[in-house]
Amino acid sequence: MADLIVKSKVREYAKSKGVSFSAEADDVLDKVVAGLLDRAGERAKANNRTTIKARDL
Repeated sequence: MADLIVKSKVREYAKSKGVSFSAEADDVLDKVVAGLLDRAGERAKANNRTTIKARDL
């Protein structure tokens, strides 16, 4: 699977919230993002579009 998240940015954001982000959590977040994009792509196609729009997310 391709890396869809920028791990350093995720860690930086987590740190700003006073928490840490583990390598295991990186993998899970990447899968969550992939699933979200898959579903959004399916919705766009169902609406005869090839572009994912905010409403698809």
